[in-house]
This record gives sequence, structure tokens and C-alpha cells, in this order.
Amino acid sequence: MSRLRSIGILVLGLAGGLLWQGTRGQAVAPQDDSLKQYERFVDAVEQIAANYVLPVDREALLDSALRGMLAELDPYSSYFDDPQWKQFQKQIEGSFTGIGVQVDFDRKTGRLMILAPLVGSPAYNAGVLAGDLVLEIDGVSTEDWSRSRAVEALTGRPGTEVTLKVKHPDADEPAEIKIERAIIEVETVMGDHRKPDDSWDFLLDNEKKIGYIRITTFGERTAADLNKALVELKEQGVKGLILDLRDDPGGLLSAAVQVCEEFLAEGTIVSTKGRNYPERTYNAKADDPFEDVPMVVIINNQSASASEIVASALQDHGRATIVGQRSWGKGTVQGILPLEEGESKLRLTVATYHRPNGRPIHRFKNAKPSDEWGVSPDESMEVKMNDEQYVKRVLDRQRRDRISRANKLKADEETDLFAVDPQLAKAVEVIQSKIDKAGNATQ
Repeated sequence: MSRLRSIGILVLGLAGGLLWQGTRGQAVAPQDDSLKQYERFVDAVEQIAANYVLPVDREALLDSALRGMLAELDPYSSYFDDPQWKQFQKQIEGSFTGIGVQVDFDRKTGRLMILAPLVGSPAYNAGVLAGDLVLEIDGVSTEDWSRSRAVEALTGRPGTEVTLKVKHPDADEPAEIKIERAIIEVETVMGDHRKPDDSWDFLLDNEKKIGYIRITTFGERTAADLNKALVELKEQGVKGLILDLRDDPGGLLSAAVQVCEEFLAEGTIVSTKGRNYPERTYNAKADDPFEDVPMVVIINNQSASASEIVASALQDHGRATIVGQRSWGKGTVQGILPLEEGESKLRLTVATYHRPNGRPIHRFKNAKPSDEWGVSPDESMEVKMNDEQYVKRVLDRQRRDRISRANKLKADEETDLFAVDPQLAKAVEVIQSKIDKAGNATQ
């Protein structure tokens, strides 16, 4: 059966056919008054294929129609053909080919934007920053591009190059960055600096026993790697922990729930609600959580999705103090819905996340700053950073992340970590106060 015929049967709903069949929830049948619209779509495809001045690739035409339809819904719904789906799966599993970025769309300009470069990736090492606007890819303007088209352009064979024209948050003029694609092994749990053997040191201050863990994205291995870091910190006698979720674009819901269970013994973590999606509440059911150590969580305006789930759960249960800036506000659930007997997939927004206090996480289109969305720092814990400060912090962090036993910073290149990172400085101040308070209570 041809792609056109199969889609025609799907959308026309012959004898009660289905508009889509989800992996969860009920199927939705097309309404009678919509059938003429579906017929018009199929007729338009036929007319284009028959009469356009140049020969038309029907497969490409229909794929474009699907992508355009989904792009009209929201930035997070997309269409995957089989190769794209396999690439997406590899990224979730923690290994994929590309330059190592997650992309989104800037709410002010509508342009393609780097939500976060993955730490240690080719893009990260080349100087790509979270918040960069991507103006061109290989000389082609990205205006009106979909996320799926951008992902397709950025991925490719290891060793091949791609050139980005980007506008950094603190720059007036765009810059061109050449990046060589590679197989990306995603490391999601990191410390502040590396030990002589190149493993991460999770103690920010060895004398004061302040632990520091960064989660850069939420993948299949995140919770297990976090657990290993926490076990190591316990063995080192950690007295307080800073969890850094800045510039973390999110990832797997299951990973966010598992991370919360490392710190919560019970209670609601997050709930999901949708129009045709079963409402579900995720509760902590941990046997031996990391409960006896005070915590601070740092977030910023690039913390999204799974990182917002973790921050809001720890905040609502009083488990951690939140420091930094209000988060991004990405609180939607994307379901993977099969098409063509599983040969292609829809990634469709089907529900929204709600934090334990019942408030929504997602910032919908046209939402105001006064509306309830995202995660805000606790009272008096907001630490804003302008674009110049942000870029200085990120560049310093990128440089520090590249340091290994064989590549030490020279003495004249050392920087005051807290001077370039006022949010971290505030977090250290707060966690030290918590440690002192806990110590006084036990005396």
C-alpha cells in the first residue's frame, strides 16, 4: 500500500477509521464535519503531484505536511521517520552521533535556539553556548525551520563538519563556528572538577565537606550514576549537598522520578493530566533515600522539563532550598504514537506536568510572568545574572571541564570560581548556614 493511500485511509476515517491510535489513552475518531477537510487535503496532494511544474516526491511532500501540521501545535510535537526515530532512541539511551546540542525556539524571536550543549560534546568544546540563536546551518537560514529539520541537519556521520552561524547572548554580531560531528557518549552526572585519574570529584570543599553534583540532562543512566556519586559522598562524610540543574534541558520522566527518590522517602513527585491521557500521580517509594544531609538546588532560566520536576518536588516537600532564577517552564508530556505499523512515529504533546502542590509547570503561549508556571527560587534566594555574567560563567565552566591530569590550568589562568558564579556563591552561603544550623542542633 502506498504512503498516499495509507494516509488517505487514516485521515478519511473509512467506516469509523482512527485519526490516531496512541500507546496510551483512547483513540480519537474524526468528526463528520471534518471529513471534507481531510478529503481536501488528499485532493491537494493529488493536484500538486499531478500538476506542479517539477516532478514531486510524494513521500517527501507528505512528510513535510506531517511536520508542518505538528509544528503548528507546539514546538515539542514532531514526526519521526524510521532513521530519525532510531537516532532519537540512541540519544535517550546515552549515545548518538552529532554535535551534542539540544535545540528549542526562542520565545521572543521565534528563532532556533541552543537550549543546551551537552558537556564534553563537540559543540560544547567549540564554544557553543546555551541561549545561542542559530541563524544559519551550513550557510542556509534556519528561519521557519522545525526542530526535526534542525536535528536532521546537525546529525551526520562522525568526522563530517557542520558550520553554525550563531548569535551569542552577550554579542551584537553573529559568529561562525565549525564543528566536527562525533559519536556522543552522554555523561549526565558530574562534579565540580576532576581527580588526577580524570574521574569526577564531587566535593566542592573538602574541608567543609560540601558536596556538589551537576545533572546536565536526564537519561537512562542518570539515576544510577547519581546514586554512585551519593554513595561516594557519604563515604567521604559529606555534610551538605548542592545539586546544580542549571542549563539542564530535561529528558526522561522516569529518570526525574528516580532522581527524586534519591532524596524523598515518600510523597508526590509529579502528576500528569491530559485531555485524552490517563491522569497519573508518581509517588516516592524509596527504601534508603539521601535524607539526612541538607540540600540546595540551583536553577536558571534554561532549566527545563525533568529538571523542573526535580526542583519543584524538592521545593514543595521542603527538602531543598531553591537558589538562582525562575526556570524555563517546559512541563508537557510527549507520547510516542506509532504510524504505519510502527515504521514511523508521532511525538505528540498529550499531557502536562503538575508539581506536588498542584500548580502547573508548563508556560503556555502568551503566559504572563505573574501566571503560575515553572519553578521560582525561594524567598530572598533569587540571584539574577545578565548575559555578560552568564557567558563568563559558562566559558569558565567549559574551560574547567576540559581540565584533566594531562591538561592543567596555568597559575595565571586560574579564576575565582565564586566571583564568576554568584549563583553558586549564594548556594554555598546557604548550604554552609544549613550545615552550621544542623551542627548546633546536635550539640
